[in-house]
Order: sequence, then C-alpha cells, then structure tokens
Amino acid sequence: MLKKALILGVAATALTTGVAQADILVGVAGPQTGAYATFGEQVFIGARQAVKDINAKGGVLGQKLQLLEGDDACDPKQAVAVANQMVNRGAVFVDGHFCSGSSIPASAVYQEEGVVMMSYGSTNPKLTEQGFANIYRVCGRDDQQGPTAAELILSKFKGKKLAVLHDKSAYGKGLADETKKALNAKGFQETMYEAYTAGEKDYSALVTKMKQAGIDVIYLGGYHSEGGLIIRQAKEQGLNAVMVGGDALGTSEFATIAGKAADGTLFTFNPDPRKDPANKAVVESFRASGFEPEGYTLYSYAAMQAFAQAAAKAGNTKAPEVNKALKANTFDTLLGKIGFDSKGDPKAPGFLFYEWKNGNFDYMK
Repeated sequence: MLKKALILGVAATALTTGVAQADILVGVAGPQTGAYATFGEQVFIGARQAVKDINAKGGVLGQKLQLLEGDDACDPKQAVAVANQMVNRGAVFVDGHFCSGSSIPASAVYQEEGVVMMSYGSTNPKLTEQGFANIYRVCGRDDQQGPTAAELILSKFKGKKLAVLHDKSAYGKGLADETKKALNAKGFQETMYEAYTAGEKDYSALVTKMKQAGIDVIYLGGYHSEGGLIIRQAKEQGLNAVMVGGDALGTSEFATIAGKAADGTLFTFNPDPRKDPANKAVVESFRASGFEPEGYTLYSYAAMQAFAQAAAKAGNTKAPEVNKALKANTFDTLLGKIGFDSKGDPKAPGFLFYEWKNGNFDYMK
C-alpha cells in the first residue's frame, strides 16, 4: 500500500491558501481534523492537484485559480463558519463539503451569498432537494445507493437475518433508511433496526444483541471508523456475519481498523475513476507523489474541473451565468462526461458494489 501524503494541520475553521499568486478565488472544504480526516486528506489533495493542473494549462478565463482550504471537521456549526469565511474571502466556488450533515447547512450560506458549491461526497438527497440554484454534487444520492444495496441483499442473502444499523447522522441514518425502505417494499423485513453512537470504541453490547438475534448480515449506515470496529468485534465474538455498507467504507483505513475481519465486506460506491484508462496520467501523478488517489480524491478533482469548464463557457465566474452553463452543458472530467439535472444532481452512472479482500477493495465479482 502506498504511503499517504501528509496534510498540514490548520486551525479548526481557518482558511489557508494553496497558491501564492492568483486572480480567481476558489475553495475546498471538508474534514482535515476529526474522525473522518482520512476523507479530508483525499479531497484536499484532489482539489490541490486539480488547481495545479488547471493553472498549468492557462487557468480560467486567462486568470489563475487560488485555493482556499477550510476544515469543517464534519461538524455542522463549523461547516457554516467555514462557509461564511469562504464567502467573506471572496470565493466564487467551493469544492465541498464531505459529510451531508455539513453540506446541508453550509449550502444555505452559499445559496444566500451567490456562491456555487459542488459536493464531491454528500449523498443525502436533501442537499439537492432544497430548491437551491447554486448547489450541486458529482456523486450519487442515497435514494439511489439504498435501493442498489437492497437489490444485492435480496439476491445474495434471501432468507437471512438482517440487522440495519445507523449512526444517527444525516448520512448514516439517511442511507440506512433508504435501504430499509427499499427492502421493506419488496417484502424483506429486517430482524433488527438499531442506532449506535459514533466515536465509541466498544460495541460489544451491540454485537451481543446481534448474536442473540442470530444475525447473518449487518447493513451499516455509517462511517468506516465505527464499521471497522463493529465487524472486527463481531468476528472476535464469534458472530460471522457479513457486513454490507455504503460509500464511507471505501477507504484503506477501514481495513486498518477491521484487520482480517474486513475480508468479505461489501459496499456501494460510485464507479472508480482510477480504472478509466483515460485517467492514467493523472492517477500516476498522484502515485508518484506517494499518494493513492482512492475514494473521493478524483471526485474532488472532477468537481473543480466542472466548475472551471462551466466558468469558461459562461465567460465569467458569477453564479447565475455559471449555473446556466452547468445545467446546459456536459463537461470532460475524470468521471467521464458529466452533466447536471435541474436539481444539481449528476447525470451519471449510479452505484456499483465493491468487496474488501486482503486489505484492498475492488469491484465485486
């Protein structure tokens, strides 16, 4: 496994700039600190590389991009503070945020202040159901991801006992509920539906409850840190259930936490742009620096690409004109050609299934 590049620490809501001289201010926001900083590492490195590559090709409208970075720690209040700082600094576009619980409140700030925001990883449907003209995402939605998971559970685990777990977050509960709804609509009733508290280290009580219920399959609506602990502790206690989860299990830290218990875990994620031959040069540039561009790295990069191309088509960086360009065109990105519907959701392929094996994940065979 390649050694990950380091992120320089910043104050909790401080903004930092990644380019010395520039004309157009753009931002990237996500968790540089806190439990989900591993995803922040992906997206900040992705945005930095995108800005570097765009500037190397002449920038946007003859001007260079300057990158502002904001750490929201996946905390809603901190996300709003970061959004206000981005606005006050003059950012015309924000590549972010990651956690749905951060993106949703931050989006209200960007909408009110006329700044285009494009999330690389927030999947809760509410983000683009608010009727905000300035808000987009390049990833899929939980009401797409949940039914995909349900289809697999119905086909692969028919007749098995299922526990649906969630961490009470906008992302985790939203995903668990979408999966449960899709299953229930097809006549599949879960054996357990339980909430757990994120950030704990001991889930033995939850594991014991699942053992007593004879659970065969665990559907996790939550993040890799807790998912890794739950499946590891389950296997240690003799509960040989299969874990199925969402896109937040798509980080190498899941396997680090879960160890061998990660093997066999299935999860939904968008198509992996690392596997597109057209992206070989960009992917290799990340790897040459010692960073594997897994998870949301290339999604963050693609969001910056989409904005840059839309601004070029619009002829300026003002939100109304950029919005028109985003809604009316398709853009060449690391995700392929991507366009957006009237809500700001991508017109792109949906979710696929991946499987963990020997410390790595790949498309499920």
